[in-house]
Amino acid sequence: MDEIAPRILRHYPVGDVAQLSGVSVRTLHHYDELGLLTPSERTAANHRRYSEEDLQRLRQILFYRELGFGLAEVAQILANPGTHVEDHLRRQHRLLRQRQLRTQALLGAVEHEMQAREMGIALTPKEQLALFGTARFAEQLAEAGRQWGIEKQQEVGRRTTTHTADDWVLIKAEADANIRAFAAAIRAGEAPTSTIAMDAAEQHRAHLSRWFSSCSHAQHREVAAMYLADQDAIADWEKIAPGFSHYVHDAILSNAERARNDAH
Repeated sequence: MDEIAPRILRHYPVGDVAQLSGVSVRTLHHYDELGLLTPSERTAANHRRYSEEDLQRLRQILFYRELGFGLAEVAQILANPGTHVEDHLRRQHRLLRQRQLRTQALLGAVEHEMQAREMGIALTPKEQLALFGTARFAEQLAEAGRQWGIEKQQEVGRRTTTHTADDWVLIKAEADANIRAFAAAIRAGEAPTSTIAMDAAEQHRAHLSRWFSSCSHAQHREVAAMYLADQDAIADWEKIAPGFSHYVHDAILSNAERARNDAH
């Protein structure tokens, strides 16, 4: 059997890297000065030479910059030695999907106001704030809808774009009340299997069904899994109450099991 030839390592001059990446040579020099992207080699004349690994790091930098991160934030993200390329790709994929979903929600809000103006109805500043300030709910529910297939995605999208300003105000009030109910149950020491916790989970399911897409108990279990799937989101939920994500997850599963038992 022939031996596999070793990979020939290539190193690229700064001009080629600038052309490949679409960033200026000056920017690459700046990244080097900051220690954000230091080329692996320098020639005898002190010219920068970038390896394939350097190009991979540059791709990560440009991805995070495009997502709105500052250079200091990017440096902090990439400084973690335990984070692999696959971890960055998964994180970037999630952030890009969130941006896409938010863009879709904002597009729906803009189209709603355009339609209102065509009909001679002008939204007040308060109504506009309500529309744009609560677009994050559309992101969260569209994420859940994606797990249920294209038809569910389309249903979430249709219903989201038809909500009025008053609807969004009510959606936000309901969602906030549901969050407070879970947090109060945690503070009171109620187990996720308690009636109080399961009732809060049922209110959560009803909220999704009422405003975004019909949500069966089986589908609600899939929503529950989302509370444990994203470490960044878990950290945000932890600010509400310790163990919030796991508590909501377990309460939803307990409520689904209660419904199953009631049906028999």
